[in-house]
Amino acid sequence: MSSDKMANIPNILLIYTGGTIGMIKDYESDVLKPFDFQNIYENIPELKQLNCTIETVSFKDPIDSSNMNTDYWVQIIDIIENNYDSKDGFVVLTGSDTMSYTASAISFMIENLTKPVIFTGSQLPIGDLRTDAKENLITAIQIASSKNEKGQPVVTEVGLYFEYKLYRANRTTKINAEQFEAFTSPNYPSIAESGVHLKFNESLLLKSSLKKKTIFRKHLEDSIVILKLFPGITKKTVQSMLNVPNLKGVVLETYGSGNAPTVAWFEELLKDAVKKGIHIVDVSQCVGGGVMLGLYETSNHLKNIGVIDGKDITTESAVAKLMYLLGENISKKKFKNVFEKQLRGEMR
Repeated sequence: MSSDKMANIPNILLIYTGGTIGMIKDYESDVLKPFDFQNIYENIPELKQLNCTIETVSFKDPIDSSNMNTDYWVQIIDIIENNYDSKDGFVVLTGSDTMSYTASAISFMIENLTKPVIFTGSQLPIGDLRTDAKENLITAIQIASSKNEKGQPVVTEVGLYFEYKLYRANRTTKINAEQFEAFTSPNYPSIAESGVHLKFNESLLLKSSLKKKTIFRKHLEDSIVILKLFPGITKKTVQSMLNVPNLKGVVLETYGSGNAPTVAWFEELLKDAVKKGIHIVDVSQCVGGGVMLGLYETSNHLKNIGVIDGKDITTESAVAKLMYLLGENISKKKFKNVFEKQLRGEMR
């Protein structure tokens, strides 16, 4: 193959952090063992049909997704940053249980992304007879290597591909632990679908500027809590959550369109927390729809206190955005306005 043709072939970096997709069954012993991604072409020869080259890198000690944390998010960002100029796209393999959190965080940690970063995983190990891993992996790589007629990447955002659909990563949530259709994007359509043909919904894709520099942000603040309301929640419970030492932020999961109890003690606790500089983000417990602060009396008091309107953001994305913005040391006066603005297509 000529050097000119080789130069036009996308070079994709496959990043394996851990998770079910990276396991293969030893049928003699009937136990799972790690899959060797260094020999990916030998194990998945179908990849040779893709018009791209694939390089792989793995965490030194792959982790279960339940052990995912902000330090590992920074490790993923470090790998992407160190290979950003030499690669055309990235596919990140990680466990599905915390994938929406991780993929959302990565979307905020890269400013002005100009190349595809596609997350995927599987419900069954890659070596299982009925696995969903091969299709997810092959199509994720195809998406990451797709270019338009101008030779530019079709996708220039962080996506999550699972079971024939590509979603905007920071719009996703895991909804099923047993079905192959494990994820959904309740408030934003899929940005691509894989059938007989791979079809992109280009009008829904984020657009980036090649003239602007890509910036990698690595300062995250993890001193936050998720406070989920339920009928009968007590003052003592809310008080203990809001008095966690060094607390910086709260994702408040409210009812319906952002509604919460109107009892005096609840309002006073939130008001005191806001006065202390703790940022409280109101998100809905509902899978679909979102918060509309002030629509009902049961949310108007939150609006008056200064609670942040999370609109239709998911809890996973709210957690990631809160950690990211707190790490940016934005002034208390500006924080609410910045959070309520769309940064990476994560909210309406």
